[in-house]
Amino acid sequence: VSPVYKFSNVGGFLTKNLYTSALAGNPAVVLDQGSMYPLGVLTLASAQATIEFTNIPQTYTHLEIRGLSKNTAGSGYIIVEYNGDTSTSKYTWHSLSGDGASPGTGASATGTFSGNPITQTQGGGTSIFSSVIISILDYRITNKNTTMRAISGFDNNGSGTVGLTSGLFVDTNAITSIRLKWSGNNFAANSSFALYGIQA
Repeated sequence: VSPVYKFSNVGGFLTKNLYTSALAGNPAVVLDQGSMYPLGVLTLASAQATIEFTNIPQTYTHLEIRGLSKNTAGSGYIIVEYNGDTSTSKYTWHSLSGDGASPGTGASATGTFSGNPITQTQGGGTSIFSSVIISILDYRITNKNTTMRAISGFDNNGSGTVGLTSGLFVDTNAITSIRLKWSGNNFAANSSFALYGIQA
């Protein structure tokens, strides 16, 4: 590596230091608080049962997933699993949903799914994509269980549903991987999810 000289203002720029890198001697980069950093995007070319983000960096405060997807059967729940753990006893959740006419609620304190279900994320036929934002809070903190919250919904030319979900993963391990799947059938082609790290 060629040497790099950097001048110092000490003594009126009369002092120079020799470094092996142009980056050496610079102040450390500090991530801006409240900023979102893209960590990966997965878009399906064909139908697939699961979408998984692995080797998640442990350098952020929270995680957020934003997605557009549809089920090959037209209805169902997206299930969120952490660290490959499918033990139903580790996932609790509650949800609210509404379609402008009939409100809905749901809850499980003991776990009825292999992960946290995101409520009412799709309906109205297989041509309708739904949107979802999933926030996973304090994902690398090892002295507390991991919590999540999600908002989701779809529009079917005047009809549709919006859902709110909160969930708990009863495990204090840091989250290093996240798997998404439908409660039945597959993600359709062109379903897409992006993972972000949030510095708080």
